[in-house]
Amino acid sequence: MRCPRACRALPALAWFALALAAAEPPPAAVTHTNYAVPAGPWSVQVVRLDRAAAGWELRSAHAGGQAVGLAPLSVLAAALPPAAGAPVAALNGDFYQMERAFAGHPRGLQIIDGELLSAPSGGVAFWLDAFGRPHATNVVSGFLVAWPDGSVSPCGLNEERLPAGVVLYTAALGATPRPPHGRELLLEPAGPGAWLPLRAGRTYSARVRESRSGGEGPIPAGTVVLSLGPALKPAPNVATGAVVRLVLATTPSLLGAKTALGGGPVILRDGEVLKARPDSAGAYESTTMFERHPRSAVGWNARDFFLVEVDGRQKQFSVGMTLEELGAEMARLGCTDGVSFDGGGSAALWYDGAIRSRPSEGHERPVANALVIVRRPPAPPR
Repeated sequence: MRCPRACRALPALAWFALALAAAEPPPAAVTHTNYAVPAGPWSVQVVRLDRAAAGWELRSAHAGGQAVGLAPLSVLAAALPPAAGAPVAALNGDFYQMERAFAGHPRGLQIIDGELLSAPSGGVAFWLDAFGRPHATNVVSGFLVAWPDGSVSPCGLNEERLPAGVVLYTAALGATPRPPHGRELLLEPAGPGAWLPLRAGRTYSARVRESRSGGEGPIPAGTVVLSLGPALKPAPNVATGAVVRLVLATTPSLLGAKTALGGGPVILRDGEVLKARPDSAGAYESTTMFERHPRSAVGWNARDFFLVEVDGRQKQFSVGMTLEELGAEMARLGCTDGVSFDGGGSAALWYDGAIRSRPSEGHERPVANALVIVRRPPAPPR
């Protein structure tokens, strides 16, 4: 093919630049880097996801695909169901209950593909709204049960129930034993409206199919269990066939959110590194903010998401960072916003089938949940 006269007039250097540009592959949607900073010393793991890349998604996952349980990050990521997409990278997520029957219950909010797994605690959560835009805010629970007599009770979700508490249990609880004392109401949909899975910002009308002793029997498909503690006062008088309302409101509203994961605190906001505020009581959660520990965090700017992990507690290799140091490092990477996740022995980053970080305990610690980058499966042909 002959080139037009205008093309033939291009200088040889310009032709070389055009040829070089044509030969360069397009930038990868997901990249992984590991670099050392001698000043720490620090070893930093970074996975970047192009927010505009088609076919990729940032989603949360929980150990065993349920609301309670623990698993190493490598197991958790590899066990994602095929319908969720192919996992490429994962970062450990929220703080979690470590003992007893509900070990692995997140301390804060978790949403997987729009389904509520746990209730917000009032602390910081990272979440993606209905348009896929990232947020890091304190999320306050407005979960409650509205009884037929007009009274209401605050309500938890898939968590350990207190003697005077009310907790809603869904099929996501799996085989975890429910509290044996108190009363359970087995609920089914009351009418044709939206039902399961439960979603934030919705109100559900539910009919009492059965009232029974606490902890008895499985949760049948298409139902949920409302567990009432034996010390609940006043104890609602709810008969079989009665209709209750389940209000799953939050502040701010998370209506339409597909992904959410608790953590905190926020360490970077609009390009500004936030300074941690000490607790006058000297609580452990406060003092560790100013100490160097292994750290995990998610960050973003207008173009990219970043999964960041800093190894620590290994003197000659990587000593870990304070939260302020982590915020500064993420700003240097190009993040405008960032929120930390669980650190210490839980901090780990998985990429392309293997743990790339060096856990401080010499092995992976089982964790409750994670933030995962997946390549979505192709849409089925129409």
